[in-house]
Amino acid sequence: MEKPKKTVAKERIQKALDAIPHLKAQNHGSPEFEKWLRNTEVAIANTFGDKSRHSTDFTDVRYSLGIYTSGTPDSAHQRAYTRGLDSAASVLVSMLEEIEEYWPSDTGSTKAIAAADVPQEKTKNIFIIHGRDDGTKETVARFIATLGLTPIILHEQSNQGQTIIEKFERHARVGFAVALLTPDDVGGLAEKKTDLTPRARQNVIFEFGYFVGALGRRNVCALTRGNVEIPSDYAGVVYIPFDAAGAWKMNLVRELKASGYEVDANLAL
Repeated sequence: MEKPKKTVAKERIQKALDAIPHLKAQNHGSPEFEKWLRNTEVAIANTFGDKSRHSTDFTDVRYSLGIYTSGTPDSAHQRAYTRGLDSAASVLVSMLEEIEEYWPSDTGSTKAIAAADVPQEKTKNIFIIHGRDDGTKETVARFIATLGLTPIILHEQSNQGQTIIEKFERHARVGFAVALLTPDDVGGLAEKKTDLTPRARQNVIFEFGYFVGALGRRNVCALTRGNVEIPSDYAGVVYIPFDAAGAWKMNLVRELKASGYEVDANLAL
């Protein structure tokens, strides 16, 4: 099949992506969701081909529980539905990035040339780096969702036969990351075995450093809870305390706005 123009392809996929925040407010299996699913499958097939890996990646996303009973609460079905939409958003963002990076420009089109001069809107996907503190993770994820953004929590995304690092790299294509440095572990110098301090888990520190390198410091925010040890190589950078009063919300909104996101600060109040 003949590929559509680059601008047309981007518009098709972006339209599907932009609908996801609204769909999350609907019940699983709603008519709006079913219509969006059909329309998006058609858009992808007409953009990349109905037998392409892009179509397969999207149709492989699951929006329902694999196993459930008549006693399974509706909230569990809704969580599965929301996780599916998050996975679909990641797949669509990957398609957009592929079109932007590898598809040739629409030569001879003044409209396309003019559009190239307009800064591209940042992806709404926000990666949440977390350890074992599920309460803090869920609180931050819910707040990010209220801002109209999509929180990406790695273990909630489908594996699709990938190794852990492959899965991480796939879902790390985001515009911003929030690292939750919570006191889940303890550690210290080998010669001072009894002098241990609270630390974030090693996966948190690894992913924190990854995103600082991939996105730049201005696109990564660190929230700290309690008296947690700060990575030495990152000392001097401002960290945001995760306080019970909720001041962290306004501080996080400020960092998002500085990164280029159009978010409503009133939602942090």
